[in-house]
Amino acid sequence: MSVNTDIKPSVSPEDAEKAEKIKEEANQCFRKQDYNKAIDLYTKAIELNPNVAVYYGNRSISYLKTECFGYALNDASKSIELDKTYLKGYYRRAGAHMSLGKFKLALRDYEAVTKAKPNDRDAKEKYTECNKIVRQMAFERAIRVDDTKKSIADSINLENMAIEDEYNGPKLEDGKVTLEFMQHLMKTYKEQGKLHRKYAYKILLDVKQLFMSQPSLVEITIPDDSKFTVCGDIHGQFYDLMNIFNLNGLPSPTNPYLFNGDFVDRGSFSVECIFTLFGFKLLYPEHFFMSRGNHESQTMNQMYGFEGEVKAKYTAQMSELFTEVYNWLPLAHCLNGRILVMHGGLFSRDDVTLEEIKEIDRNRQPPEEGLMCELLWSDPQPQVGRAPSKRGVGVQFGPDVTKKFLELNGLDYVIRSHEVKNEGYEVAHDGKCITVFSAPNYCDTMGNKGAFIVLKGKDMKPQYTTYEAVPHPNVKPMAYANSLLSLIC
Repeated sequence: MSVNTDIKPSVSPEDAEKAEKIKEEANQCFRKQDYNKAIDLYTKAIELNPNVAVYYGNRSISYLKTECFGYALNDASKSIELDKTYLKGYYRRAGAHMSLGKFKLALRDYEAVTKAKPNDRDAKEKYTECNKIVRQMAFERAIRVDDTKKSIADSINLENMAIEDEYNGPKLEDGKVTLEFMQHLMKTYKEQGKLHRKYAYKILLDVKQLFMSQPSLVEITIPDDSKFTVCGDIHGQFYDLMNIFNLNGLPSPTNPYLFNGDFVDRGSFSVECIFTLFGFKLLYPEHFFMSRGNHESQTMNQMYGFEGEVKAKYTAQMSELFTEVYNWLPLAHCLNGRILVMHGGLFSRDDVTLEEIKEIDRNRQPPEEGLMCELLWSDPQPQVGRAPSKRGVGVQFGPDVTKKFLELNGLDYVIRSHEVKNEGYEVAHDGKCITVFSAPNYCDTMGNKGAFIVLKGKDMKPQYTTYEAVPHPNVKPMAYANSLLSLIC
C-alpha cells in the first residue's frame, strides 16, 4: 500500500470554520448563477484552507460555466490530487476535457468514476456516450481518404432536390439572393418556419465559393462620410440578431456590417442565424463581412449544439458541408489600415505582421497552437506580459503586448469578441483593446447586455450601443448539444 508523503499546510480551526462559511456563501452565488462572484468566494475559501477538495471542485464547475476551461482543468486535477475518492473532481475534469475536444482524456476520467461506482447509471451513461464519440472519431480517421480534393460540396446534386408544391417559404430568384428573399427569410424564421433544403444547400455552396476567393486577412475601406458596424458573438440567438437590425438598420451598401465570429452553438436558433448572415453576405459581398470564431469548428459544433441542430433541421451531410464552409471563413479584418478585428486576440510572439496573418493557410480545423489558433482563442489580461490561457487554448496577453503589436503594424487599436461582458463591451489596455459581445443574457443565464460598435470612416472612433435580450420561443439554449455537457450550461 502506497503512502501519501505530501504534507498539507496546517490550518487553524478558526480558518477552517471561516472557509466553510465562505464556501456556503459561494454556493448560494452559484445557485443564483453569479458565477464570477462564486469564483471569488471559493478562492477566498481556498486561501483560508487549501486542503479541501470540494472547494477546488466547486470552483472548477464555476470556471466551466464561465468557459475558463484551462482553469477548470487545473482545479479539478487539484481536487483529485487532494482526494482520490472525490468523484465530482473526475466529472469536472472530464467536462473540461470535453469542452476542449479532448475526448480520450475525458474518457479516462469517466472510466475512473464507473470503476469506483459500477452501479451508477449516470456515470455509465456518460462513459458510454464519451466512448461512442472516441470510437466514432477513430472510425472517421480510419476511413478518411488521402485525396484532399474530395469534398462534400462536390457531391451535392441540387437538380435532384425537388421543391414541393406546398412549400410557401422564401425562394431564390434565378438562384440568387435578393433583398425580397432576405426579408421573406427573416419573416419565416421569426414565425419558426424553415428554408427549403435546396435553397439552403445553394446558399452554402455559393458562400463557400465567395469565402474561398478572400484572403485570411480582409482589408476594408470605410469612406469618411460612411458608418460601419462591428458585432461580436451571436451564438444562435436569432431573435437578438433581429433586434440588432431593428436598432441599427438592415445591412445594405450604405449600412455595412462585420460579424466577428461565433455565429452558432449554445443558442438553439443557430441555423436561422447562420443562413441569415450567409444570405446577407451573398446579397452584399462588398458590404457584409464575417470572421471565423473558435465555434466555427467541428469539435465545438459537435459538443455545443450546432451539429445536432443541423441534423435535426436538415441532414448530417449538410453538417459536414458547414464544416467545409467554415474552414474558408476569413480570420481577421483590417479597417482603413487602422483597426484590426479578430475573434480571439493577439499572439505568443511579438513580431507578427499583418502580412503574415494574410498568408495563413486557414482551410482546416483550428490547430492547437500558432497564429490561427491564437486569433480564434486568445484573451487580453490586465497584467503586462503573457500568461497561459484560462481557456486552455491560445494565450493571455497584456497591454504591453498590444502596444508593441500596434506599433509594429501601424494600427490604432484592436477589436475582438470571444468573452461575455456585463455591458456587452469592455475597453482595456489604455483604450487599445476593445471587446464586443452581441449575445445578451448569454445562454439565457448570464444576465449580460449585448452591444455593437459603430465607427465613422472619418475618425474611426468607436461608438457603443447596448441592449437587453428580447423574448424568444420556448426552446432552451443547448437543446441540441451533446448530453455530456448538461453539467456545463
